[in-house]
Amino acid sequence: MSTTTEFEVTGMTCGHCELSVREEVQEVPGVETVEVSAKTGKLVIGSQGPVDEVAVIAAAEEAGYQAVKQQ
Repeated sequence: MSTTTEFEVTGMTCGHCELSVREEVQEVPGVETVEVSAKTGKLVIGSQGPVDEVAVIAAAEEAGYQAVKQQ
């Protein structure tokens, strides 16, 4: 069963920002899809099982942005 998890990312302003976040988050084990929008500040990941949310947040931070999991 596929699941999605949503995060809010602050600091993104353009397509390059989206690309940076997408490239880092795609490296997190278990992440299958990544949708990111600088316009809305949303990051949505898709996976078949549990994904380490701390690793996703760390990946966004590696790209230079702050992220928090949405409830």
